[in-house]
Amino acid sequence: MPRERGQKVVASNRKARHDYHIEDVYEAGLVLSGTEVKSLRAGRASLIDGFATIERGEAWLENVHIPEYTQGTWNNVGTRRKRKLLLNRLEITKLAGKIKESGYTLVPLSLYFKDGYAKVEIALARGKKEYDKRQTLKEQQDKRESDRAMSTKGKDW
Repeated sequence: MPRERGQKVVASNRKARHDYHIEDVYEAGLVLSGTEVKSLRAGRASLIDGFATIERGEAWLENVHIPEYTQGTWNNVGTRRKRKLLLNRLEITKLAGKIKESGYTLVPLSLYFKDGYAKVEIALARGKKEYDKRQTLKEQQDKRESDRAMSTKGKDW
């Protein structure tokens, strides 16, 4: 059977870009059980409350919901268990140093398959204040209105 090519997005966390200032983005592999992979291939996952931590030199993804595989047997594992992230040692030490600074956290942005392997895109992020969120929404709305005005300007009604 030929290997899969390309990228297939399973889940994305759009709210993370609204709630956080994204500093750096990293791609990490995931250690999963067989039934978790089958559930992901069916397109079922949620990154809403997920976050990543670094404990004893290892990176862990926590609170990501991957539901049980319906045709699975006793091999099914917990839906919100800790899952190990596969990162380089240098990346882990760099992230550990940044997380110790106040205000930084690791947030999952998307979960996808890349060439047949399950990957998660995690971001080093700093939380936005309420006024930052309002400012971002205002900028998006202004850009949308200006694009709309520019597109109707050239048309003859």
